[in-house]
Amino acid sequence: MQHIKYDLGQVKQGSTVSVALGSQANVLLMDSGNYRTYAAARGGRFHFTGGLAKRSPVHLTVPNTGHWYVAIDLGGRSGRVKTGVSVLPPPRGDLPEIRENRTVLRQFVHTEPQAPPSADVMEGRVWDVFISHAHEDKAAVARPLADALLAAGVTVWLDELEMKIGDSLRRKIDQGIRSSRFSVVILSPSFFAKGWTQYELDGLVGMSVAGKQVLLPIWHEITRADVMRESASLADKIALTTSDTTMSEIASQIAVVVLESRKATVGRS
Repeated sequence: MQHIKYDLGQVKQGSTVSVALGSQANVLLMDSGNYRTYAAARGGRFHFTGGLAKRSPVHLTVPNTGHWYVAIDLGGRSGRVKTGVSVLPPPRGDLPEIRENRTVLRQFVHTEPQAPPSADVMEGRVWDVFISHAHEDKAAVARPLADALLAAGVTVWLDELEMKIGDSLRRKIDQGIRSSRFSVVILSPSFFAKGWTQYELDGLVGMSVAGKQVLLPIWHEITRADVMRESASLADKIALTTSDTTMSEIASQIAVVVLESRKATVGRS
C-alpha cells in the first residue's frame, strides 16, 4: 500500500507519538512485525493503534517498549498529505496528591460566569513553530515553509492548517502564540503595512522578551534598512532572507534549531 513511513526506532512504553497532518488521513502506529505485514499489502492481518484522523495533531500512546513505525495513508484516495511526527517520552509518574484548603479557596471564588476553556487549551496542544505572516506572502513563503518544516518532523501552527469555520480568529491566534516554542515572523512590506500582523508581532515580541519563546525572523522582499525604519530591535536580530536562501535551506536551518532544542528539553526532563 502506498503510504508515508516514519521509522521511530526503539520507543519506550507510555511514550506519546504526535502526528501533525495537513489534511485528514489514516494514521497507524505499528510494531515492526505488524508494519511488515501492512507494508507487504498482501491482505495479511496486522494490528495497529490509530485510525482515520480528521484533526491535527494526533496523539497515540505506545503500548509497549519496542521498535515502532508510523504509517500514514489516504485509504486509496489520490492526493498528497503534509505530515510531521515527533515522539514525547513517557510521564515520570504521579506527582503528590493536591490537598485543597477549601476555606481559603472559597475566598477566591469568582462569582461572574466564566467562558469555558478553548478546545486547544483542554487538549494541551503545543506546537514547535508559530508562523506569522501577511496573507500576500502565504503562497510564496509561509505555505512552502510550513510544508518543509512538517516534512522535517517540526509541528507548525499556520492559520490555514488550524482555523476552521466558526473559530474566533483572535482567540485561535492568541492560543497558537502562547502554545508555540518558536515564532517564525516573515517580515515584508505587506507585513508592516497591516494592523493584524502588528497585533501578532506585539504578542510574539512579548513572549520573546519574557523568555517564553524564541523569535526567528525571515526577511522577504525587504532590506535591513527597511526593517530598521520599522523596528531597530528586529533589525538587530540575525535573520534569514529569501533573496539569497532557498525555502528548503531556510526550513532546514529552522528545523535544526527546533529539533536540537526539543532534544535538550527532553534530556533535562
